[in-house]
Amino acid sequence: MSTELSESQDLNGLEQEENGTTRLTDICSGTVGSSMASIAEYYAGKSVLITGATGFMGKVLVEKLLRSCPEVKALYILVRPKAGQSMQQRVSDMMKCKLFDRVREDDPEFYQKIIPISSELTQPGLAISPEDVEKLGACINIVFHCAATIRFDEPLKHAVQLNVLATQQLLSLAHQMHHLEAFIHISTAYANCDRKYIDEVIYPPPVEPKKLIESLEWMDDGIVRDITPRLIGGRPNTYTYTKALAEYVVQQEQHRLNIGIIRPSIVGASWQEPFPGWIDNFNGPSGLFIAAGKGILRTMRASNDAVADFIPVDVVINLTLAAGWYTAVHRPKTALVYNCTTGGINPFHWGEVEHHVISSFKRNPLEQAFRRPNANITSNYLINQYWILVSHKFPALIYDLFLRLSGQKPQMMRIFNRLHKAISLLEYFSSQDWEWNSENMSMLMSQLTPEDRKTFNFDVRQLNWPEYIENYCIGTKKYVLNEDMSDIPAARQHLRKLRNIRYTFNTVLVVFIWRVFIARSQMARNIWYFVVSLCFKFLSYFRASSTLTN
Repeated sequence: MSTELSESQDLNGLEQEENGTTRLTDICSGTVGSSMASIAEYYAGKSVLITGATGFMGKVLVEKLLRSCPEVKALYILVRPKAGQSMQQRVSDMMKCKLFDRVREDDPEFYQKIIPISSELTQPGLAISPEDVEKLGACINIVFHCAATIRFDEPLKHAVQLNVLATQQLLSLAHQMHHLEAFIHISTAYANCDRKYIDEVIYPPPVEPKKLIESLEWMDDGIVRDITPRLIGGRPNTYTYTKALAEYVVQQEQHRLNIGIIRPSIVGASWQEPFPGWIDNFNGPSGLFIAAGKGILRTMRASNDAVADFIPVDVVINLTLAAGWYTAVHRPKTALVYNCTTGGINPFHWGEVEHHVISSFKRNPLEQAFRRPNANITSNYLINQYWILVSHKFPALIYDLFLRLSGQKPQMMRIFNRLHKAISLLEYFSSQDWEWNSENMSMLMSQLTPEDRKTFNFDVRQLNWPEYIENYCIGTKKYVLNEDMSDIPAARQHLRKLRNIRYTFNTVLVVFIWRVFIARSQMARNIWYFVVSLCFKFLSYFRASSTLTN
């Protein structure tokens, strides 16, 4: 896209911040719908490039475009061939996913609009062939950059390569696209988590990306590993650090490309589309929910009063498509940032999450649970360590001992160690609050027609959290674990069996303590008889009082 195109139109009522990021001050007068195409009409006939299309958010984006913008011309998706699986096989497997059932009903030939492009984000030029570069340059109208490593503990070198260098190279490719109208970058609301108040602006980067990239080229892995804590500073991991750098890299192109940046918080299962509760991975809260439902997770260090800033994946995708439309139509001179969060609009707290997750899994239990669902959230380190020892490690040791004695491979301690690692990576986000400004998100909503607000709904004020968590938990059961809902009665029976085992174990434990400790000590027996007689007197008193009353 030429520079003349990107700078040919200004947006009325926009104010330039000192750092070059656009903020809304006055919304254009009049309704957009009366003079402009709807979102679906805008995407009609357009060719779209999507990175990260085989990932969680990418798949939802592809599905939503095909279903709600049926006249879209083509979706080009960058796909990395895997060992033993060709690019075409990966795309074919993705298309068979239940996520695409609604699209499949409307258009059985929908897959013909999907055009895979062989690519590798860690390679120069993204390993896209010259023929494909030419093809993309000639036809692409909108780019949605969803690809990134989301591993919190990714080595810095690899995180920079995937989140920063790959973004740079995609921007270089975008400059060769002659008909490009919008470049939408998916970031994270936690890119600037070293701040408590986060505005819809691009903050100065923690380090100049170019200098960091040049330094990492000659450093060996050991040196990089040693200096990583000093480099990331107040941020908790390499993910948030490199996403902040990527935002700055994208912003540098704002005078040559029409750019929008989406910052979702903790992305979870779908709220409404294509059906409630769809999820396909163990990442983020999904793995914790499943562990709690299986009775494996019994304690977690978090603040009950801290906001659990979950954002449904369909909300993020609806906002992303609306931002693509708005960016292309209005062509703001500088990048618009959208903080896609719920905490400041419709807050939900970790204590509430615990209650609703446990309640949901008791109503709709997972199959072959290890124990009955029951979790405890605490912000106290020592109490958390106590419960880890009593409720996690001790049962894991006993279960692994049982497996060894029965000739099976022990596995429970390994599972708990992985769980503890995952929880430790999330503790930073579950023990504190942030405040995000969301003016641009509200502005964008006001610019939609009533019909588009329904079709591309991202109004989180309408989100009913207990209902959402219920559907989320059921979604993990149906779509992640592939469990049949018709087997719920059997799962409930299994929970009753676990309850009876627990009662039996507690009874045996009490009898054991009595026989070993109390029965052999005169003082212990005296205390025991005193407690029992006291209880008997209280019962007799209440029984007598009840008789007199009657």
